[in-house]
This record gives sequence, C-alpha cells and structure tokens, in this order.
Amino acid sequence: MYLYGASGHAKVIIEILELNNIKVKGLFDDNPTIKEVIDYPCFGSLNMPIDEDLIISIGDNKLRKKVSERYRWNYGKAIHPSSQISSRAIISEGTVVMGNAVINTGTMIGKHVIINTSASIDHDCTIADFAHISPNATLCGGVSVGEGTHIGASAVVIPGIKIGKWVIIGAGSVIIRDIPDNAVVVGNPGKIIRMG
Repeated sequence: MYLYGASGHAKVIIEILELNNIKVKGLFDDNPTIKEVIDYPCFGSLNMPIDEDLIISIGDNKLRKKVSERYRWNYGKAIHPSSQISSRAIISEGTVVMGNAVINTGTMIGKHVIINTSASIDHDCTIADFAHISPNATLCGGVSVGEGTHIGASAVVIPGIKIGKWVIIGAGSVIIRDIPDNAVVVGNPGKIIRMG
C-alpha cells in the first residue's frame, strides 16, 4: 500500500495499516522537502506507475477530491481493528475508518471518506464521497450527508436529517433540521451562519 499526502493524517493511516499487517511501501507528497514519515520513505510527487493500492492521506476534503481526480489508481481502504462495522454496511474505496468508530447496519459510505476516531454512525445512513465525520460525532439513524461535507467533532445529527454537499457543521453542533448545500452551521440547535 502507498499513501499520497505526508501529514499527521498519514501517520494515523500508517498505524491502522500496520495493525492490519498491511505493508506500507512509502508515501508520495508534492512537497520535496519531506523525506520520510515515521520511518517510511516519501518519494516526492506521484509521477510513476505504482503496483499497489493507494490511499489519499489528506484531511482536506476538497484537496482529497482534487487528488483523486488527478490520479486514477486502484484505491485501498484502511479500517482500524477496534472499529465496529456491521457486515451489512458498505464502505467504498479510499475510505479510512479510525479507532473505535461504529458503523451500523444498512449504512452506505462513499469513496475517500474519513470516519474519524470514535465517530458513531447509526443504521441506514448515507455518507457521500469525500465527506469527513470528525471524532466523537454522532449520526443517528437514516441521516444523509452530501459530498465533501465536514461534520465537526462531537456534533450530533438527529434521525432522518438530510445534510447537503460541501457543508461545514461546527464542533459540538446539534443538527435538528435539514441543511442546504454549502452552508456553515454552528450551535445548539444548529444555525446557518453563512452560505458558501
């Protein structure tokens, strides 16, 4: 497995892969000054064919999407062994699930999603590509999260809520009504503070 993006996020993914006995061959990053990440070599820009799966180890949702459009490789997954994932949940390529996350039955998770530490995603949720569910966030049953949306740490979304594309939900917010595309939402209850 290779990673693209030599960041703190990459360190967490490396440790998940190590726990799963998946060999990390190295990282790629466009910053030529980075030579290694926790003892794994960094090869610079990805400008050569690779013979293994790749994970984009970049936390920024928009940048992760841009990289995925630039590089058409086979993408792997990284799932922490302490996570609890229903056998009836679907997790797509490029997605990373951190330690102690819970993903319950009927949930569908798109490509290149980050399910962060101790996030709880209940039954029948749908999380679109490039979303990020932050540490300790809670999505109750039947929640829909649009492409590129970031749900902040410890946010809570009540059942059946639909959250649009490229939304930012602030840390600790409580979402009790549907949220349109491109909104920035904070508070309890969550209020839109700006669009775009």
